[in-house]
Amino acid sequence: MSNVKTAIESFEVKDLEDGSVLKVHVEACTEVGNQGKPGLQVHYLGNIVCFEPLMAEKLAYQAHKAKSNEVYLADRSWAVHEDQFVKLYLVLGAPPSVRVEVKTRSKTKPVVKTYPLPFALDLE
Repeated sequence: MSNVKTAIESFEVKDLEDGSVLKVHVEACTEVGNQGKPGLQVHYLGNIVCFEPLMAEKLAYQAHKAKSNEVYLADRSWAVHEDQFVKLYLVLGAPPSVRVEVKTRSKTKPVVKTYPLPFALDLE
């Protein structure tokens, strides 16, 4: 079976200071990762971040050890500036979800979107 990608949402956040735009595209995939299971992909600034069960389980374990309900994916986010960024989080819960935060210099608060993952996590 081949991977079928279905667009969930595309959005952009414009920076009125210089006219730049941060674009984010989120899609559901029928086969992601080495196990070929359903997951999500987040596209932004030429990056593609795949949220698949194996990666999410490892991140959930890190959150569980830190006694947190979410994990900030610092190595997969673009956060070189305090006032302009694209941050990705894995949020634990039923179902687990991906949170995307996008901020430009001309916005006072980030645009925050949450997308449920198409799988459950075994935290036991």
